[in-house]
Amino acid sequence: MARTAVIERITKETQIKLSLNLDGKGEGRICTSVPFLDHMLDLFARHGLFDLTVEAKGDIDIDFHHTVEDIGIVLGSAFKEAMGDKCGIRRYGQTTVPMDETLASVVTDLSGRPYLVYNVSLPKVKIGDFDVELVREFFQGFVNNCACNLHINVMYGENVHHILEACFKAAARALDMATQHDPRIEGVMSTKGKL
Repeated sequence: MARTAVIERITKETQIKLSLNLDGKGEGRICTSVPFLDHMLDLFARHGLFDLTVEAKGDIDIDFHHTVEDIGIVLGSAFKEAMGDKCGIRRYGQTTVPMDETLASVVTDLSGRPYLVYNVSLPKVKIGDFDVELVREFFQGFVNNCACNLHINVMYGENVHHILEACFKAAARALDMATQHDPRIEGVMSTKGKL
């Protein structure tokens, strides 16, 4: 059974169409009008081995906030839909990723309970025109709509680009691990019988 989703979200602030294949080859076709986010989502697809297409337009003449947050919302919704009833998935995933001087760890639980821990200390700076504080908004939107626990911890790092890149790569790899099927699991990985 294909574990895919196509989600479209249209508001007065953004128009987003996203397709996701959890069992892909890491192919990304990303066009969000936010170049730094395009780069992060492209490497997210590659390192998670997800096939991901994102077409987004937003009120970027104001700033990138609505576009970045709404893409997180739509990506989280796509993960939730593509996982279906979650039967046979591992549920938990964790990865630690280095990026030059940076080390980032992400742990996830696809529990159905949204909670974000974001231990990423960044100065209030921009990468190009991108406010780095928007990454937290992206991940909060993702977590709320995927209904997962996501713990992002940066142990150390200096270069802001390296820090955020390590976070996206680690998140992708942790989510790939958590969404994989394990033939030993019958039903869902919970004593409650439901996630």
